[in-house]
Amino acid sequence: MATENFADLFEESLAVQAGFQGSVVSGTVIHVDDDAVTIDVGLKSEGRVPLKEFGAGDEAGSLSNGDKIDVFVERYEDKDGLVRLSREKARREEAWTALEKMFKAEERVNGTIFGRVKGGFIVDLDGAVAFLPGSQVDIRPVRDIGPLMGNPQPFQILKMDRARNNIVVSRRAILEETRAEARSELIGQLSEGDVVDGVVKNITDYGAFVDLGGVDGLLHVTDIAWKRINHPSESLQVGETIKVKIIRFNSENQRISLGMKQLQDDPWKGVDARFPIKSRVKGRVTNITDYGAFVELESGVEGLVHVSEMSWTKKNVHPGKIVSTSQEVEVMVLDVDADKRRISLGLKQCGDNPWDSFLGTHTAGSEIEGEIKNITEFGLFVGLTEEIDGMVHLSDLSWDKSGEEAIKDYKKGDMIKAKVLDVDVVKERISLGVKQLTKDPFEGAASSGMKKGTVVTCTVTAITDGGIEVSVGEGLHGFIRKTELSRDRSEQRPDRYAAGEKVDAKITNVDEKSRKLTLSIKALEAQEEKKAMAEYGSNSAGASLGDILGAALEEKKAAGSTDEPAADKPAVKKKAATKKVATKKTAAKKTAAKKTATKKTAAKKKAATKDKE
Repeated sequence: MATENFADLFEESLAVQAGFQGSVVSGTVIHVDDDAVTIDVGLKSEGRVPLKEFGAGDEAGSLSNGDKIDVFVERYEDKDGLVRLSREKARREEAWTALEKMFKAEERVNGTIFGRVKGGFIVDLDGAVAFLPGSQVDIRPVRDIGPLMGNPQPFQILKMDRARNNIVVSRRAILEETRAEARSELIGQLSEGDVVDGVVKNITDYGAFVDLGGVDGLLHVTDIAWKRINHPSESLQVGETIKVKIIRFNSENQRISLGMKQLQDDPWKGVDARFPIKSRVKGRVTNITDYGAFVELESGVEGLVHVSEMSWTKKNVHPGKIVSTSQEVEVMVLDVDADKRRISLGLKQCGDNPWDSFLGTHTAGSEIEGEIKNITEFGLFVGLTEEIDGMVHLSDLSWDKSGEEAIKDYKKGDMIKAKVLDVDVVKERISLGVKQLTKDPFEGAASSGMKKGTVVTCTVTAITDGGIEVSVGEGLHGFIRKTELSRDRSEQRPDRYAAGEKVDAKITNVDEKSRKLTLSIKALEAQEEKKAMAEYGSNSAGASLGDILGAALEEKKAAGSTDEPAADKPAVKKKAATKKVATKKTAAKKTAAKKTATKKTAAKKKAATKDKE
């Protein structure tokens, strides 16, 4: 019986132990000393709780005997036979229960940031410890967390896991919610044209975001100032308070565009009066591009010096090789368009025009000497000054050679003399000529009466399949076609002539464009024959030109005349003699043929007589 009662009592004690251990119970303070508080929780022994678990605040200082307080039973009995209690864990269990209710209701909780850990901070939620990620501290990154440490403030629970004792909270969610409320209220009060104060929140390459007190606006880099700003950081700093004007406001997407320069007077007003065309002004180079350089004439007013207006002589050169950023330059105003906010400037116009200077000292017809700077397929470039060159076209190299042939006589670096043919200041061109240094042989020949119908003595220079090339006088070239070499077809052979041989011919055409003569020996022969027939004609039908010319010579000799007719000139005389020999041969052939025919006729007659007999 006693055994059964003992067993029942043991089971009952285990049940009591199981019911108390790991739970929160209410106890009575029976003693408070310097380092612990003794609490009776209704068990056979008391428990001791370290005084530090009550905190250093009002609770630890106000404890006294008889006070009721909740504690957490960690172990029913330890090795000393005492009950192990914890006030901190009791508070944590109370807090967890309350926090779970608030988490389900999506309510805010109060807490205090009291420590820093990797990736964030530790927050005390009335006994429960929560984790605050660094990204959830504020809407924007916070450099100094010091002012937030130890100060009670609201948080939003993002996640709870009691089994893992894990709570994640956010301060940023509270700020965004508050900010959204303030934003809606502020947006309702804003309108385009308002001037407000703001704090520079963030700076980017294209502008700055300004906090207007709960709502952000964008201040674009082009709206910071009237003058050119390459980067917003040149004029603004994060945290700086500035005064801005709302220039555009979209209530649908709540986008706000801000401007600072709109609070100042527009410097482009009256710009055409301050910078008249052709006036010279000084400015500072603010930006250099591939197509030119921008020059600031005054704060907020810039003009463009196009690359074509930078130098008289440096063509196809990057503007950065002529001017540099921040350089002070003098420019001329070429054009002003205030509506489009454009001013065209010229840099070269403020210096001497080398083309004008050259024209002032070298007029057309003057002679110059210079070095060949370059040789191209269309001519020579000759250096005239340190800045400008002149060009000798292929066609102006020689009177008697083709351009392609004449240019082979020159090489880069040679010093040559030339004549100035034309100076075009507008097109920046100077035309030179080398052949113009000597007299045009074609014009000299024309002035000496060498025209169509003139009989001249030529020198054979080349033999071709189509005829012979000849030179006439000095520098004149001509051509005698194959069909014009003789009246006799059998004599129309170019190979009958040799280079250097002298021949007489008649000019049949003068081509001023190609600067060549067309000649004919055939026409000369016809002319001489006609003249001889007119002066020494014969009634004999069988008389030849040789007979006629021979008779004329005999008559001249009999008369004692010393003057030779034109046909007696050396070249013509030779030709006439040749013609006379050919005529005699032809006459002999005709006589022989007649004799042969007579003999054949006599033989036939004799044969016919014999047949009759």
